[in-house]
Amino acid sequence: MGRILAIDYGRKKSGIAVTDPLQIIANGLTTVASHELFDFIVNYMKEETVEKIIIGHPTQNSGEDSESMKYIQPFVNRLKNKLPEIPVIWVDERFTSKLAFQAMIDGGLKKKARQDKALIDKVSATIILQTYLEQNRL
Repeated sequence: MGRILAIDYGRKKSGIAVTDPLQIIANGLTTVASHELFDFIVNYMKEETVEKIIIGHPTQNSGEDSESMKYIQPFVNRLKNKLPEIPVIWVDERFTSKLAFQAMIDGGLKKKARQDKALIDKVSATIILQTYLEQNRL
């Protein structure tokens, strides 16, 4: 069984989270500059077996795609073309940044740490991955 990798894609930086090999626990991995994300994933997959990739699907409250899809879709198309054996699955990411911020408050992080956008992106990716895991439990 391979890991599941999740991405909270941003215009500048993207948060990444992964599961353990048994796909039970979601953990924040890192934050990567978005223009380096594809290469990061390819290199990560040389070290670890990845079974599928989860991408946060940015939507508006109405359920329609948000404007940021125009930046994310080309990246997802590239993933699907270059790594056709790896399923790419969309997960609604509405409110994940707010949930991440609240999780950091609940976790006792100081205000300075909560202003770290990279940390918010990584926690958001973890929430996206946890959402996927919870929706797909047997």
